[in-house]
Amino acid sequence: MKSLKFSILGLTLAFFTVQANAQKFFSRTGKVKFETDSKMEKIEAKSNTASVVIDLGTGDMEVAMLVKSFNFDKALMQEHFNENYIESTKFPKSSFKGKIINIKDVNLAKDGPVEVQYEGQLTLHGVTKPLEDKATLYVGGGKINAYAKFKIPLEDYEITIPALVKDNIGKKAHIEVKAELEEYKKAQ
Repeated sequence: MKSLKFSILGLTLAFFTVQANAQKFFSRTGKVKFETDSKMEKIEAKSNTASVVIDLGTGDMEVAMLVKSFNFDKALMQEHFNENYIESTKFPKSSFKGKIINIKDVNLAKDGPVEVQYEGQLTLHGVTKPLEDKATLYVGGGKINAYAKFKIPLEDYEITIPALVKDNIGKKAHIEVKAELEEYKKAQ
């Protein structure tokens, strides 16, 4: 019985040690680029205000942003994007919540790029769909630079293109996410 108590105590201490050493990295200035190919002209929007969090202990990750933070070169394009396609008043946020599957491959002691596999749920235009792909984490100087690029079919997220312009706008959006993440340290 005494041996069992020490085993349970040892496992409990090991669990709390791992939790205490888990490192969270975050950014409030993540860059997100939204782009569709168009026969008429390129449709491109950028935001520099995405929040990004990665927990190196669990692999949990999250990216969240306000859709209205996207900026376009042309004001009319931005207006159409927000009012007619994304309906940002009705669906103000977009997010990805998921997990890095091979988080154990990320070693903060070794500088350089690490390809990671992630999976989770992407929410856009009020629709949530599974998403899995690869990303690259660049480790160096106590920071992590994250980079991911993927495509989504607009119809999967119930984004309707008016018949008048449907042949002029691409059916898929190319999404690119970049973020420089710093270690999150609680105030002591």
